[in-house]
Amino acid sequence: MAFNEKLANRIREAISDHPNVEEKLMFGGVCFMVNGKMCIGVVADDMMCRIDPAIEEIALEKKGCRPMDFTGRPMKGYVYVDEDGMKSKRDFDYWVKLCLDFNPKANAKKKKNGS
Repeated sequence: MAFNEKLANRIREAISDHPNVEEKLMFGGVCFMVNGKMCIGVVADDMMCRIDPAIEEIALEKKGCRPMDFTGRPMKGYVYVDEDGMKSKRDFDYWVKLCLDFNPKANAKKKKNGS
């Protein structure tokens, strides 16, 4: 599955000043890991945002936002934002800021050791 490279480039540029950013291909798209934690990404033409679950209901009321249901059921604290929800720079920056603001509070996935 291809993903929107133009959107990925917008995200790259928006988070370029942040240290400890790593790109990983996943979900058929690209995910930007910040401090070793999933933060923001692109799946097809949508921005995938990891946000504070405490504000998820408010976020879902925003134009273009819907639950991330990649596995067939919504994943708490993750949303998709389509093009309508990030047409303006202001709207795009809003979503990037939500992701970056939540990142320090987010739990990192525990790595499995080889034993």
